[in-house]
Amino acid sequence: MTSLRKRMIEELQLRNCSAGTVNNYLNAVWRFTKHYGKSPDLLGPEDVRQYLLHLRSEKRAPSTLHVIRAALRFLYARVLKRGWFDEEIPAPKRRPRPITVLSSEQITQMLNQTHNLKHWTILATFYATALRSDELRKLKVGDIDGPRMLLHIRSGKGDIPRDIPLSPALREQLRVYYRWRRPTDWLFPSKQRPHEPMENKTLRTLCATAGRRAGIPFRVHPHLFRHACATHMLDAGADLRTIQVWLGHADIRTTARYLHVSTARLHAAPSPFDALHLVPIDYSTDPVRQR
Repeated sequence: MTSLRKRMIEELQLRNCSAGTVNNYLNAVWRFTKHYGKSPDLLGPEDVRQYLLHLRSEKRAPSTLHVIRAALRFLYARVLKRGWFDEEIPAPKRRPRPITVLSSEQITQMLNQTHNLKHWTILATFYATALRSDELRKLKVGDIDGPRMLLHIRSGKGDIPRDIPLSPALREQLRVYYRWRRPTDWLFPSKQRPHEPMENKTLRTLCATAGRRAGIPFRVHPHLFRHACATHMLDAGADLRTIQVWLGHADIRTTARYLHVSTARLHAAPSPFDALHLVPIDYSTDPVRQR
């Protein structure tokens, strides 16, 4: 391990960054280094600019470019203490991506066509709790607080714990699952390695398979259940602050994205046209312009 890589890992750890962020940033810097064939501390702002333009020419996704720029900014501004980054490397305009929301009927269809009890319980837990994939796979048996009807999330994003209400229907299903599977530590242990939690890749495959089986016309992944739960809660009348705490969002602006996809809220908002007192018109009386 080079000294620069070691310093970058230490700076990320000091800021309590998640393992996913650490891996993404290190991978982005490694690719940048490989592109030029020299250490990043020998490269300057024009090299960064040309590299980002090169990636744009390859039609990389805006979200990918954002992560790469963030990784290079962390390297130069935080690790190498270079003061030119923000002035020389403009941040690209971020366009919010449309959120895909599964309907209640689609979720019902997936559950009704899933006959593996463990898989069914995982899908139900995703939808009932809006957990992130990594949060669900790290659930332990002791995280279920049945008497208080709470679910303890001990390792949320940024290692921030939180408690969320436990659905009575989900609690009963978890009891059924527990009596059948008898997990001792991890709630959803790996099949091949029972003393470890399931891998994120396994959960993604499980969701994609359930979606194909139910005839969903797009690829289903774990985060779609999170989107669906938040949107359906909003449709049912839950306030934005409650949903923010439930989802574990640090910034309520992240939660506010769901306002744009809540059809119930859109239909509940009256059109100003409906308040106008108009004389009804059934046919055209203008002799000059017909049709």
